[in-house]
Amino acid sequence: MIKYTQLGVYGVLVKNDKVLLIKKARGPHTGKWDFPGGSIEFGEEPYETLKREFWEETGITSLKGVLHDSISYTLIYPYNDTQLEELHHIGIIYNVSLLDMNFELKIEGDGQDSEGSQWIEIKQLNNLALTPFVKKIMLGHY
Repeated sequence: MIKYTQLGVYGVLVKNDKVLLIKKARGPHTGKWDFPGGSIEFGEEPYETLKREFWEETGITSLKGVLHDSISYTLIYPYNDTQLEELHHIGIIYNVSLLDMNFELKIEGDGQDSEGSQWIEIKQLNNLALTPFVKKIMLGHY
Protein backbone atom coordinates (compact mmCIF):
# COMPACT_ATOMS: atom_id res chain seq x y z
CA MET A 1 0.00 0.00 0.00
CA ILE A 2 1.27 3.44 -0.92
CA LYS A 3 1.10 6.01 1.87
CA TYR A 4 1.29 9.74 1.24
CA THR A 5 0.62 13.08 2.89
CA GLN A 6 -1.21 15.96 1.27
CA LEU A 7 -1.17 19.52 2.63
CA GLY A 8 -3.95 21.79 1.44
CA VAL A 9 -5.56 25.13 2.18
CA TYR A 10 -9.36 25.48 2.34
CA GLY A 11 -11.80 28.32 2.87
CA VAL A 12 -15.12 28.32 4.72
CA LEU A 13 -17.47 30.96 3.30
CA VAL A 14 -20.90 31.15 4.95
CA LYS A 15 -23.53 33.65 3.84
CA ASN A 16 -27.27 33.78 4.59
CA ASP A 17 -27.31 30.30 6.20
CA LYS A 18 -25.56 28.79 3.16
CA VAL A 19 -22.01 27.58 2.70
CA LEU A 20 -20.09 27.75 -0.56
CA LEU A 21 -18.91 24.28 -1.60
CA ILE A 22 -17.42 22.66 -4.68
CA LYS A 23 -18.16 19.17 -5.94
CA LYS A 24 -14.99 17.09 -6.27
CA ALA A 25 -14.30 15.80 -9.79
CA ARG A 26 -11.46 13.39 -8.99
CA GLY A 27 -9.47 11.69 -6.27
CA PRO A 28 -10.65 9.74 -3.24
CA HIS A 29 -13.59 12.13 -2.69
CA THR A 30 -14.98 12.19 -6.24
CA GLY A 31 -18.61 13.32 -6.18
CA LYS A 32 -18.44 14.68 -2.63
CA TRP A 33 -18.91 18.30 -1.58
CA ASP A 34 -15.81 20.10 -0.29
CA PHE A 35 -14.65 23.56 0.65
CA PRO A 36 -12.95 25.53 -2.11
CA GLY A 37 -9.23 24.94 -1.80
CA GLY A 38 -6.38 22.67 -2.70
CA SER A 39 -2.70 21.93 -2.59
CA ILE A 40 -0.02 24.50 -1.89
CA GLU A 41 2.21 25.01 -4.91
CA PHE A 42 5.99 25.15 -4.49
CA GLY A 43 7.05 28.46 -2.92
CA GLU A 44 3.47 29.59 -2.35
CA GLU A 45 2.27 31.04 0.96
CA PRO A 46 -0.90 29.38 2.34
CA TYR A 47 -2.90 32.62 2.03
CA GLU A 48 -1.87 32.88 -1.64
CA THR A 49 -3.08 29.30 -2.12
CA LEU A 50 -6.44 30.24 -0.61
CA LYS A 51 -6.89 33.16 -3.00
CA ARG A 52 -5.71 31.20 -6.05
CA GLU A 53 -7.90 28.19 -5.34
CA PHE A 54 -10.96 30.35 -4.65
CA TRP A 55 -10.50 32.09 -7.98
CA GLU A 56 -9.90 28.82 -9.87
CA GLU A 57 -12.84 26.97 -8.34
CA THR A 58 -15.44 29.67 -7.65
CA GLY A 59 -14.51 32.77 -9.66
CA ILE A 60 -14.26 34.85 -6.47
CA THR A 61 -11.26 37.19 -6.46
CA SER A 62 -12.00 39.70 -3.70
CA LEU A 63 -11.94 37.95 -0.34
CA LYS A 64 -10.51 38.14 3.14
CA GLY A 65 -9.34 35.01 4.94
CA VAL A 66 -8.73 34.63 8.66
CA LEU A 67 -6.89 31.54 9.86
CA HIS A 68 -9.36 29.28 11.66
CA ASP A 69 -7.72 25.92 12.34
CA SER A 70 -5.61 23.09 11.01
CA ILE A 71 -7.12 19.62 10.95
CA SER A 72 -6.22 16.25 9.47
CA TYR A 73 -7.53 12.78 8.81
CA THR A 74 -6.33 9.51 7.29
CA LEU A 75 -8.19 7.54 4.67
CA ILE A 76 -7.56 4.23 2.90
CA TYR A 77 -9.10 4.05 -0.56
CA PRO A 78 -8.71 2.05 -3.79
CA TYR A 79 -6.21 3.74 -6.09
CA ASN A 80 -7.04 1.28 -8.87
CA ASP A 81 -8.38 -2.27 -9.21
CA THR A 82 -5.33 -3.83 -7.57
CA GLN A 83 -3.85 -1.22 -5.25
CA LEU A 84 -4.89 0.67 -2.13
CA GLU A 85 -3.55 4.03 -1.05
CA GLU A 86 -3.51 5.58 2.40
CA LEU A 87 -3.85 9.34 2.50
CA HIS A 88 -2.92 11.57 5.43
CA HIS A 89 -4.67 14.82 4.51
CA ILE A 90 -3.77 17.97 6.43
CA GLY A 91 -5.90 21.05 5.93
CA ILE A 92 -5.16 24.66 6.84
CA ILE A 93 -8.63 26.14 7.25
CA TYR A 94 -9.53 29.81 6.81
CA ASN A 95 -12.80 31.59 7.54
CA VAL A 96 -13.53 33.61 4.42
CA SER A 97 -15.55 36.78 3.92
CA LEU A 98 -16.30 38.58 0.66
CA LEU A 99 -14.84 42.03 0.08
CA ASP A 100 -16.88 42.59 -3.08
CA MET A 101 -20.33 41.12 -3.72
CA ASN A 102 -20.04 41.61 -7.49
CA PHE A 103 -18.83 38.31 -8.90
CA GLU A 104 -20.08 35.56 -11.15
CA LEU A 105 -19.99 32.22 -9.38
CA LYS A 106 -18.43 29.39 -11.40
CA ILE A 107 -21.26 26.89 -11.38
CA GLU A 108 -19.59 24.78 -14.07
CA GLY A 109 -16.43 22.95 -13.13
CA ASP A 110 -13.18 22.53 -14.98
CA GLY A 111 -13.62 18.77 -15.19
CA GLN A 112 -10.31 18.25 -13.44
CA ASP A 113 -10.60 19.28 -9.79
CA SER A 114 -14.16 20.57 -9.56
CA GLU A 115 -17.53 19.82 -11.10
CA GLY A 116 -18.59 23.33 -10.09
CA SER A 117 -19.39 25.44 -7.04
CA GLN A 118 -22.71 26.00 -5.35
CA TRP A 119 -24.26 27.68 -2.32
CA ILE A 120 -25.64 24.87 -0.12
CA GLU A 121 -28.08 25.42 2.73
CA ILE A 122 -26.38 24.44 5.97
CA LYS A 123 -29.48 22.55 7.11
CA GLN A 124 -29.14 20.30 4.02
CA LEU A 125 -25.56 19.19 4.71
CA ASN A 126 -26.59 16.04 6.59
CA ASN A 127 -28.25 14.79 3.40
CA LEU A 128 -25.17 15.17 1.18
CA ALA A 129 -21.94 13.29 0.55
CA LEU A 130 -19.31 15.48 2.21
CA THR A 131 -15.54 15.36 2.58
CA PRO A 132 -14.14 14.83 6.09
CA PHE A 133 -13.12 18.50 6.35
CA VAL A 134 -16.68 19.71 5.67
CA LYS A 135 -18.10 17.16 8.11
CA LYS A 136 -15.66 18.24 10.83
CA ILE A 137 -16.00 22.02 10.40
CA MET A 138 -19.73 22.25 9.60
CA LEU A 139 -21.16 19.26 11.49
CA GLY A 140 -18.60 18.79 14.26
CA HIS A 141 -17.53 15.24 13.37
CA TYR A 142 -15.75 13.23 10.68
